[in-house]
Formats: sequence, C-alpha cells, structure tokens
Amino acid sequence: MTSQHTRATTSQPSAGDEPAGDDQQRTGEAAPTADDAERRRAHAHAALLAWYAREGRAGLPWRATRDPYAILVSEVMLQQTQVERVIPKYLAFLERFPTLAALAEAPTADVIRAWAGLGYNMRAVRLQEVARQAQRDFGGQLPSALDNLMRLKGIGRYTAGAVAAFAFGAPIATVDTNIRRTLWRILRGVEPAVWPSGERAARETLALAEWALPPGRAYDWQQALMDLGATICVARRPACERCPLRDCCAAWAEVAAVTLFPSGEALARLRAERASAAGSASTEARVAEGAAPYTTPRRRQAQPFTSTTRYYRGRIIVALRALAPGASLSLGELGPLVKPDYHAEDDLPWLRMLVEGLARDGLARLSDAENAEGESADPAGRRVSLP
Repeated sequence: MTSQHTRATTSQPSAGDEPAGDDQQRTGEAAPTADDAERRRAHAHAALLAWYAREGRAGLPWRATRDPYAILVSEVMLQQTQVERVIPKYLAFLERFPTLAALAEAPTADVIRAWAGLGYNMRAVRLQEVARQAQRDFGGQLPSALDNLMRLKGIGRYTAGAVAAFAFGAPIATVDTNIRRTLWRILRGVEPAVWPSGERAARETLALAEWALPPGRAYDWQQALMDLGATICVARRPACERCPLRDCCAAWAEVAAVTLFPSGEALARLRAERASAAGSASTEARVAEGAAPYTTPRRRQAQPFTSTTRYYRGRIIVALRALAPGASLSLGELGPLVKPDYHAEDDLPWLRMLVEGLARDGLARLSDAENAEGESADPAGRRVSLP
C-alpha cells in the first residue's frame, strides 16, 4: 500500500480521455497525445502557482496555520457557507474553543450557540463528535493518515484529504466544487451542464486531481485552484479574459475553435447550447419510443424556503439559543415563537415531530410526557431545550 505521505502515482490521462477532443474533432485536428497532456500540465503548474504567489487569498485566517484542529474547523464551516460569513465565526469559534480538547469537553448547547449565523446546525454537533472521537480513539489528536481521518464519524474523503494536505503537508489530492470545475476546464475542456454522479465519476475526478498534483506543491496548488475557481473560473460566467491559465486551458481552446471571439460568456453559451441539444435529443428518443408528443412534463413548483422543514427546524434552534443556559420551553410556548399563526390543536403533532427529529440529531432535548407522579402529561407541556 502506498504511504499516505508519498505522492499518489496516477497514470496520465490517455489520449482518448484527454481534453479538447470535441473541438479537435470538429476542426479535423489530430487527437491530443500523452506529451500534449504533460505539456499542458507543466504549463498549468507554472502559470497557476505564479498567479497564486501574486494574487492568492493569503489573508484568509486558516491559511496562517497548520493546526489540524483549526483547519478542520474551517473546512467544516466552509461547507455550504460563503467565505465572508465564515471568517468572523471561525475566529470567534476558535477563541471560544481553542483546542480539540476544549471542543470535546464543552456542553453541546454551547457549541450550538457558538454556531449561530452559519446555518446547517448539524455540522456543529458532528464537529464536536469528531473531537470526542479523536479524544477517545487517537489520543486527543487528529490523525495525519488519510485512512484514519476517514475513520472519524462524519468525515468524508474531501475533508479528510483537506486536513491531510493543508495541515500535515501530505501530497494528497482533494476535490471540492471549485477544484473539480477548474481542473476540468484546464485539462478536459468545457464542463458538462450537469455533472455526472456516482462513485465512478467521483473516482475519475479524483484520479485527474491526483495526476495533476505538482510534486512538493500540493498545498499551494490546491489552494490556488480553489482561489481561481472562486474569483475567475467561476461557475456561471468565468472571467476567461483575465485568467492566468488561458494559454494552456482546454476549455478556452475549445471555445476558440468555434467562435472568433472567445470569452467567458462564449463558454457559458456553448455549455448551454450543448445542454439544450442534449435535452432535445433525449426528448426525440422518448417520442420515438412511443411517448405522446403532446404531453409535456409538468414542472414541479419550488417550495418556498419559509415553508420547508429545514426553515422551521432553524427557527426552533434560534428560539432555544435565546434561552438562558439550562432553561427550557414547553411545546406550547415554543409553537408561537416558531410559527406566528401556530394553532395548538392543528400544529402540535407537527411541532412535536420537528422537535423529536432535532432530538434524534443531537440538536435538542425533549422531556418525556409524564408528570411528577409518572402519569401521562399534557403533550403541549413537554419541555424542550438545547442538549
């Protein structure tokens, strides 16, 4: 087995897999060779790392540390939350819980309170569970090996790889949405409008990321890819005109092959046209198979966020955070705080279901429906608090 601290050796993409095949087939040029792939990779290494040295977001606070715990906190917070919102919460969280041990030993209610403003409150509970497992199973330290990091409950391949690479300097590739999109454009071409899903697609993307790692520069390379993806090579309409990798980018070459004026807008238009063509082909196939041509699938109307379970779960947590430590609310008291038009007769079962779900997830505590004599009590009187 390859050591976690030895660069993964991944065979270079074959000519059949290598980028820009579509435009080369359209223009009649020869398919790219393995040497072409190597040259593109080397050019990308030099150009992107030079750009990162000049313009990378070095001021992000988690880039000023190699503390595995601090990096883990940042990675968990950055999941589905914008950088600007994370920075002040990250600093405050580390001030309140400066070490893995401090987080592991803290009351869960305090951790949930400290998470206010970040959303997706389950992340706070899972982060504390990771800290407690590390205390129990790894001597109070986060392990450095990828396999051991992935043994921590709730830690997936991306987060484990990020901690291994960014805290321990391991030459391990990791793939988030920015890295996936940016690497694909540089080495493959214009990305699909809908990314393929499933384990096979994930393995292929990770293999590409491993192949692309420059020796000894895994940290800088992956941070640079994330910065480029967040600032220039953005999802909807990339700023290709000011991209430092334009001269070696497969997506740029692909767009330049079909328009006299390549740009980020042209890339977005080409991607949309391909998606539309693929959708039309799919519709024609369904018609050929016997689908009635006059039937149009109805679009499902999006449910307003303010009527979703997630929204009301968040409202419950907000109400519980506002309580003094150790205090609680009855379900009857909680209902109007969560839903202004709350009607106990109609809404109590719904509210109880939400609170029971939060209790199962470790985000709330719900008392048993019994009075002091052990008899069945009024369900609306059941008490709710942070755990």
